[in-house]
Amino acid sequence: MTQITPELLASHGIKADEYKKILEILGREPNHTELGIFSVMWSEHCSYKSSKKWLKTLPTKAPWVICGPGENAGVIDIGDGQAIIFKMESHNHPSFIEPYQGAATGVGGILRDVFTMGARPIANLNALRFGDPSHPKTRHLVAGVVAGIGGYGNCVGVPTVGGETNFHASYNGNILVNAMTVGLADKDKIFYSAAAGIGNPVVYFGSKTGRDGIHGATMASAEFDEKSDEKRPTVQVGDPFTEKLLIEACLELMATDAIVAIQDMGAAGLTSSSFEMASKGGLGIEMDLDLVPMREDGMTPYEIMLSESQERMLMVLKPGREAQAKAIMDKWELDFAVVGVLTDTGRMVLKRHGAVVADLPIDPLALASPEYDRPWTAPVKQPVIAVEDVKAVCPAEALKTLLSCPDLASKRWIYEQYDHMVMGDTVQRPGGDAAVVRIHGTNKAVAITTDVTPRYVLADPYEGGRQAVAEAYRNLSAVGALPMAVTDNLNFGNPEKPEIMGQIVESIRGMGQACRELDFPVVSGNVSLYNETQGAAILPTPAIGGVGLLEDVAKSASLSFKESGSSIVLIGETKGWLGASLYLREICGREEGAPPPVALHRERRAGELVRQLISDGQVQACHDVSDGGLLVAVAEMAMASDGHIGASLDAPSTLPLHAWCFGEDQGRYVLEVRDDDLAAVLEEALGHDAAVRVIGKTGGHVISVGGRAVRVDELVEVNEAWLPGFMGAELSGH
Repeated sequence: MTQITPELLASHGIKADEYKKILEILGREPNHTELGIFSVMWSEHCSYKSSKKWLKTLPTKAPWVICGPGENAGVIDIGDGQAIIFKMESHNHPSFIEPYQGAATGVGGILRDVFTMGARPIANLNALRFGDPSHPKTRHLVAGVVAGIGGYGNCVGVPTVGGETNFHASYNGNILVNAMTVGLADKDKIFYSAAAGIGNPVVYFGSKTGRDGIHGATMASAEFDEKSDEKRPTVQVGDPFTEKLLIEACLELMATDAIVAIQDMGAAGLTSSSFEMASKGGLGIEMDLDLVPMREDGMTPYEIMLSESQERMLMVLKPGREAQAKAIMDKWELDFAVVGVLTDTGRMVLKRHGAVVADLPIDPLALASPEYDRPWTAPVKQPVIAVEDVKAVCPAEALKTLLSCPDLASKRWIYEQYDHMVMGDTVQRPGGDAAVVRIHGTNKAVAITTDVTPRYVLADPYEGGRQAVAEAYRNLSAVGALPMAVTDNLNFGNPEKPEIMGQIVESIRGMGQACRELDFPVVSGNVSLYNETQGAAILPTPAIGGVGLLEDVAKSASLSFKESGSSIVLIGETKGWLGASLYLREICGREEGAPPPVALHRERRAGELVRQLISDGQVQACHDVSDGGLLVAVAEMAMASDGHIGASLDAPSTLPLHAWCFGEDQGRYVLEVRDDDLAAVLEEALGHDAAVRVIGKTGGHVISVGGRAVRVDELVEVNEAWLPGFMGAELSGH
């Protein structure tokens, strides 16, 4: 019997009061295997013990929501008997320790969350945050993570169609790798994870179990310190070719009626999958660990239950269907084993070599995980920065500086390593406001985006949370898609610090309000806390993954200017907000000030207007205004155009030029409109009570404003040069 010591509890991330609760539940001391099971099930990563209270406040319902949070992924109805299944998840800690495998297995895990519910994955996205480019580890981490995402996604044959990549010193010791998958299913063939049927067989299939990833969930629930590199053994190893076989085998088996319930083995592996299935069904499981396919000799019950080896699934079959299921798994060369049976005891009984090695009540473990109402302090509000307190710089020079900074520089070097055209349905590739993927064989399409502006969230978590949702809404609207639902990935520091907990509470409050007012419910998500190194937290980063629907893909809009002589129309109000802006940071070297406020009623009106105009065919090009402000948005439309079509802009005299060009006021879109359509567009805007103004014309090969001009090809050059130049040293070392 293992001696339970304070050191052993600490190494499992179990606090003294939590251990007291374990003793109450069991009425005895746990053995080593049982302690390991408690530690992963009650880890922050698996139990959400610090955030549960607040996550319950998010809006999760709408007439088109089939399944909200609580399952492997969220499900929405897109009509015609079809459903979209999607989710975003983090693989932050593993990716910092072992960037290639950490990122690769992050992609593998999120794919399994989607296809385990009966969907064929049709798109992957990612949201990446790296440290300061000058930090010695940053280039190595970028190279490894991008290669891992590309290596896994490309091999498994699912297109990687979009995402975002930022750099900031706060991520130096703790990068963020958030992966999102979107899948397509028949609405009447969605699979859930609740076990049912006493006596039904519990079946393991996929890859064999090894010693990789043990304590992955516990590691993901702890801060980093100087010994973090020693945690390399807790990073799983992925095999995308096995995952491809697993997808096909699952979908083939799902076409029969043999499956009662199915669950992928993600964080905490066999432990979480078996406990969650049994708990949701109100049943017990008896499992013989000798029957689990293993790839290493002498594995202990503790190692078998806590392994996070990849490409593994657990399911409950109808009785008598084992041979049929095994035949399908044999065809796809996957391991298959009946490892247990459902019971009416409500307990998890594990055997190894004929002896009982664990006997635990399921519901107290799965449902009675701690729920903390952690103390929190409201974040200190940053003061509003007056325009006159921000130095003015020549707009052409400032534009070049901004477009060549790490956050705005082209990410082509990244996304060209991803296959974004596999499956043949990608309509809009990376680089636009949102990716657009056709629903195979139809005229419909889904639009997908990932968004958050961490510097806004740091300055004001409530406004930053609202803005992240509003920006996702805007990006979907900008391609003409009706925003339908979001998934979130809440990345924060240590929730035991009241100021960090305050960021979490206020961000969720802001997100919830925006989702309610924009009719944009949260259907799935993930929380990643303890993103700190040596006590220093990352920027609060609640990433939002948004999904929208285009009824007719032929009517989608893109951001590139289409022709010379069109009018450039700005929807939304411009007050020249420079607080927390990229201009303030990159040009003035100041990271301060209140972020731009978000007026949700105006966001909604502007989004409805833009979608209407796109649907009516009155918009040549559309781009939302975000990082860097109006001049950056116009420059991005020019740089994306064939032949680098320029723009001449007329700035109003009512605002200082630098504020008009680079203010980051929210709720704005830039439209390219043919002169024939201009009167109708302006009239429609007034009907929607939206601020609207013609700000210039397309044409030539320069962008001119306020008597200054810069060539579009010069902007393209500086925009495209930064990332390949930065990564050059890494690549030449290969």
